[in-house]
Amino acid sequence: MEPHFIVHESTDTVGVVVVDIINAGEKVSGWVMETDETITMMATADIPLGHKLALREINKGDTITKYGQDIGKAVADISSGEHVHVHNVKTKRW
Repeated sequence: MEPHFIVHESTDTVGVVVVDIINAGEKVSGWVMETDETITMMATADIPLGHKLALREINKGDTITKYGQDIGKAVADISSGEHVHVHNVKTKRW
């Protein structure tokens, strides 16, 4: 089975969707490149291609990591399986 999302580092808090769309309530699988393992979880929101999926609970103010890099901070609590995008993550630059 092809993965629905990919994760570069095992410490990443988000995965990147690599299918047209993940639907809310769908059981999805992801490939962790660093460890070559597969993880599964339930999506809680519709998430389009190229957008991010929360891999675990993220609290407001927490750092978001993608590809092993700090990409910003959560500006709201984010549940596991939720869509992570501009509505709940902001850059730390300004």
